[in-house]
Amino acid sequence: MSDSTEPGGGTSSYLSFMLADEEYAVGLLRVREIIEYRPVTRVPGMPAAVQGVINLRGSVVPVVDLAVKFGQPPRPITRWSCFVIVEVALDGQQTVLGLLTDTVREVLELGPGDIEPPPAFGTRVRLEFLRGMGRHNDAFILLLDLDRLLSLEELLRLTAATEEPTSPEPPPAVSPAPEASGSG
Repeated sequence: MSDSTEPGGGTSSYLSFMLADEEYAVGLLRVREIIEYRPVTRVPGMPAAVQGVINLRGSVVPVVDLAVKFGQPPRPITRWSCFVIVEVALDGQQTVLGLLTDTVREVLELGPGDIEPPPAFGTRVRLEFLRGMGRHNDAFILLLDLDRLLSLEELLRLTAATEEPTSPEPPPAVSPAPEASGSG
């Protein structure tokens, strides 16, 4: 079953957004929320496309810069820049990510006849990142496959960096200093 298919198998809902003058969309059922851009905390050792993490109501959420992931330079932050908070599957577990976008556009309803296979050429996005191309208002929108957007290695590095230790490590054992004897 598609991650965006409505019950009944008819149309699918997608959230569209802009990135470098190109329109992309993700399955609406995978979108948790859209939030305004806020400062991102850098985390050492992350893949180049991972800008860092944000605090979302007490949870650590990694932020993926889609422009960098697609081989483009980082996009300038504007007043319309925002994070689309989505869920991706990692080893059968749902993991929350923030996707940095230039601006959110609209919710689209696409039927099976509105979706074409991804083209073999002409996009900046690698084919394995695409579910297909949606036809909407005489234009094509690149439909992203969220579960394939990051490699397993990248996702594992993300989750390792954002997980809090389950139990605090005990302090290292310290042996007492020898007591000085004598009157020296």
